[in-house]
Amino acid sequence: MRYLRNPNTNPYYNMAFDEYCLESLSIDEPVFYLWQNRPAVIVGFNQEVNTEVNLDYLKENDIALVRRVTGGGAVYHDLGNLNYTIVGRSEDLERDYPEYAGLMMKALQALGVPATRSGRNDILVNGKKVSGFAKRVVRNRLMVHGTLMYDVDVDVLTHVLNPSNSKLQSKGIASVRSRVANLREYLPECASIGEFSHRLEEILSCHYRDSEYPLSAEDLAGIQRLCDEKFSQWEWNYGRSPKATLIHSARLACGTVEIHLTLAENRIASCRFGGDFLGNLPASEVENALQGVVYDADSIRKCLSEMEISHYFDGVAADDLVGMMF
Repeated sequence: MRYLRNPNTNPYYNMAFDEYCLESLSIDEPVFYLWQNRPAVIVGFNQEVNTEVNLDYLKENDIALVRRVTGGGAVYHDLGNLNYTIVGRSEDLERDYPEYAGLMMKALQALGVPATRSGRNDILVNGKKVSGFAKRVVRNRLMVHGTLMYDVDVDVLTHVLNPSNSKLQSKGIASVRSRVANLREYLPECASIGEFSHRLEEILSCHYRDSEYPLSAEDLAGIQRLCDEKFSQWEWNYGRSPKATLIHSARLACGTVEIHLTLAENRIASCRFGGDFLGNLPASEVENALQGVVYDADSIRKCLSEMEISHYFDGVAADDLVGMMF
């Protein structure tokens, strides 16, 4: 697989890099790249930052917050964390997603790490989480990106999420420590994260038989424009907080789903989905479809039955969403 090079550690730039490669990069074959961020919390596309992240701690410790374009939960990045992105065409998502999602696990196994996949989007070693990943589909393009905890500062990781709301913090810092691990413990031959990155790049590029994909000046300008105009902006990172008269939440097959509804004359005036759920298409399309629908189970079910709900919420049917609203 061909590879890109991205030495930038600016988290706003790197989220822009992902979106540009998914939506605008001219490629006919899959590409991958490995990258790092300076300390930052990267929140999922659908998450509410005020309830998911300890914003005071971020401010006190100069930790950035950036919203990514994929679903899932908030993650902490620092220079002890190596991130990866795989982008390619996909004519058959059911076939291609498992293949893309499994590439990094197989690469770790090739390095002698006993990595296994768990749940929706985690990689474990001896029962401890070392990686999480998420996906996004745009037209016929698929992106899978994720984290690789090589030597992450676990002390900071345990503090960046909001103690009163996050799934990790609700189980206590000691529990967090017991359920995550750094890959450095399992890679005695990789003395640094730079060496770890080189070994992974070598494996994924078939020992460099696949060449580097050079980015043009136009590509780099497009990434910088996205960084400046979107991913560095308060409106993108913080300004998606919903206001609602009704809030429903449930744990479904795709993850935690929250729906924030505003009603007027017993119709849905506005709605907003939040949570750490995963899906292939933006939930905003479902939000738009529900606007103006009478707020009763039959009317909502009829509206949702005209859409393929599992494309927006992995493994979820229309009746699952209706059930959580009443």
